[in-house]
Amino acid sequence: MTEPSFDFQTLDPETVVDSLWNTGIRVDSGLTPLNSYENRVWQLSDEDRHRYVAKYYRPQRWSKEQLSEEHHFTLELAEAGISVAAPLSYNSSTLQQTQGIWFAIFPSMGGRQYEIDNYEHLEQAAQTLARIHQVGRRSQFQYRPTLGLEEYFYQPFNLLSESPLVPTALKANFVAVLKELGDQLSTVWHTNWDSLRLHGDCHPGNILWREGPLFVDLDDARNGPAVQDLWMLVTGDLNEQRVQWDILLECYTELTEFNVNELSLIEPLRAMRMVYYLAWVVRRWQDPAFPKAFPWFKEVDFWHRQITQMRTQIALLQSPPSLVLSQF
Repeated sequence: MTEPSFDFQTLDPETVVDSLWNTGIRVDSGLTPLNSYENRVWQLSDEDRHRYVAKYYRPQRWSKEQLSEEHHFTLELAEAGISVAAPLSYNSSTLQQTQGIWFAIFPSMGGRQYEIDNYEHLEQAAQTLARIHQVGRRSQFQYRPTLGLEEYFYQPFNLLSESPLVPTALKANFVAVLKELGDQLSTVWHTNWDSLRLHGDCHPGNILWREGPLFVDLDDARNGPAVQDLWMLVTGDLNEQRVQWDILLECYTELTEFNVNELSLIEPLRAMRMVYYLAWVVRRWQDPAFPKAFPWFKEVDFWHRQITQMRTQIALLQSPPSLVLSQF
């Protein structure tokens, strides 16, 4: 299984400045790169000292229609009064293009870090996610995918099974454990949930704090179960997780319904994310930014740890759910 390769070597600062000029933005500050491996993102100021973020999307990942759906959803959320980083429109479109690369411009919206151990932050994040999901239930994405095993396990399995990045000495063992994980996932994964449009990648790094949560980067938006936007906000040992889930769902269900069948998807979703992440790095390895950012990815010890973590996850999938919540 081969993947199309692409890197951003042709997207130099002059090209970026020229593309922004064509939209009417006169860059005055220079370009400050922001942390992003999948896309290329810069912060800048124009001649009037207005601050922007310019995001250049990786080609061969999303189509124009899929990017437009993300933008439409984000704007729909903003129109509902929800605090999200929404794209700006130029020439009657939020999508621009240069050298075959789609890009969008956002207002620069600073904020401090979301605090994972702050219950007030968790409460407000839960309430905001409930409002996001109220909007998300209005319709389904037509062009973006629906979360499931095909994209999040079977395709990654095929890619990882053939990847030369997995050390030869560990390859057979790794593939065997990965297959066992897949067999267990196929047993416990179910579709007894209500599909809606999701943020899709709702980890704490995608929330900024500005007198409340600001949700950024809907690049992974897709259809799926509400729990996908909730489980990554829960951390710590089992007792801490129970407390956080009680808070999360109490605040969430004050505003919208939650299908309790989705709680059984928490560990399957965790397993799928583990595998999807490994495959994502493999897919992007030809981009020079990735070997520099993930030098440990070719180390034998790293793959030993992946095997151990997958075995642990298999045991969790085989065990009765350990999460018992007081309100359900």
